[in-house]
Amino acid sequence: MIVLSQSGFCVSYLIFISSTLAFLTNNETTPVFLGFTPKVLFLWACFPFQLGLISVRTLTHLAPLSIFADVVDLVAKSVVMVEDVFVSLKNRPDLKVFGGLSVFLYGIGVAVYAFEGIGMVLPLESEAKNKEKFGRVLGLGMGSISVLFGLFGGLGYFAFGEETKGIITTNLGPGVISILVQLGLCINLFFTFPIMMNPVNEVMERRLCGSRYCLWLRWLMVLVISLVALLVPNFADFLSLVGSSVCVVLSFVLPAMFHLIVFKDELGWSCFVWDGAIVVFGFVIAVTGTYTSVMEILSPTS
Repeated sequence: MIVLSQSGFCVSYLIFISSTLAFLTNNETTPVFLGFTPKVLFLWACFPFQLGLISVRTLTHLAPLSIFADVVDLVAKSVVMVEDVFVSLKNRPDLKVFGGLSVFLYGIGVAVYAFEGIGMVLPLESEAKNKEKFGRVLGLGMGSISVLFGLFGGLGYFAFGEETKGIITTNLGPGVISILVQLGLCINLFFTFPIMMNPVNEVMERRLCGSRYCLWLRWLMVLVISLVALLVPNFADFLSLVGSSVCVVLSFVLPAMFHLIVFKDELGWSCFVWDGAIVVFGFVIAVTGTYTSVMEILSPTS
């Protein structure tokens, strides 16, 4: 499940980068070289650089790139949110309080996906210098991210209403600031890609190579992820699919089940009820959300 979720995150990164750069060229569908569209060309242009980054053995060596990517991401998101405020005050689009059950389930998948970094908790803790402080730092980070994501999504909808696109930066008008923001987000995901691949590398190397560093296996995983990214038609639909099918199971179903199994002799009836409710909730969201996302991907307008 960790391999599937982390790989899905990395697929979405490549989709975002290639789609955004193709959007900036004002040519997303017309073939320009050997029958390939700009989106495909940009995706393959990232490929050799990702092979180099994925070859780095430990997260410690990737820390400077991670810090740089986070700073760029924070600045870009701040600019987008400020722009959203001005657009919402100017346009005042029609907003819906509730868009229907299918939209709700679709949104649950995207929301759960937003906490994509949860799979990095254990690798980061193993690399931490002061492990006793890690829990406090993790809680502060998760709280800050929750507020940031809530504001980012809410302001985007307030600004553009039902016209909000899967990649919010494509809603921004032309201009130097808009281009810089989109490039900044692409830079962030470009350098985040090898970090998010770390759990995949650890699991695959443990299973296939006896926990030994294996360069060819890492390169093969990047190739497979790049090929999958070529086949996905829509960024937001893929986010919802990964969030509903894999992330919901990892976030709700499995933790509650493990808690029941490990501590079954120590739990009271109220804990059994809560864990059972979480399992049922996660299962229902996983099934219905996955179905909704698949239908969106297969729809002619996707």
